[in-house]
Amino acid sequence: MNLYELIQKRQSDRKYDSRRVDRDMVIKCLEAARLAPSACNSQPWKFVIVDEPELLKEMASAAAGMGMNKFAAQAPVIVAVVLEKMNFTASIGSVIKDKEYSLLDVGIAVEHFCLQATELGLGTCILGWFDEKKVKKLLGIGNRRVPLLITLGYAAGEHRQKSRKSLEEISSWNKY
Repeated sequence: MNLYELIQKRQSDRKYDSRRVDRDMVIKCLEAARLAPSACNSQPWKFVIVDEPELLKEMASAAAGMGMNKFAAQAPVIVAVVLEKMNFTASIGSVIKDKEYSLLDVGIAVEHFCLQATELGLGTCILGWFDEKKVKKLLGIGNRRVPLLITLGYAAGEHRQKSRKSLEEISSWNKY
């Protein structure tokens, strides 16, 4: 499929079947993320792949809370995205311009991961709601931040029609 078709197909999947995801497929997703651009080529990310059943159960528990993300327990893979330190040039630029380049970079890498998963016939959901402290303890992450988790598996739900704002609401030409 072409890029536009891929973008149309990619969605947040919140229902997975029980099929195991082949590690080669996960590696392709990681490779897509690895190739993502970043400020000053800093690559401030590390992807921790969880597919061991007992740890997966605990990760799903950390992802669920206050009625959110219960579906994570169905995912055969959960990926923790760890925010690594930027290189010196990106760090200085981030301070001077008062922009969190590392978070922007992680967002790009995560979407590369998810688009590759979609192309492979897998579903993903990017999670920002989870118990970060518990995830860090489970995975031995230490003092790094974990801004996102990604559930990964074979989607069991239907493809949904996207509901988005119009182009006029999200864009303008030559002035705000």
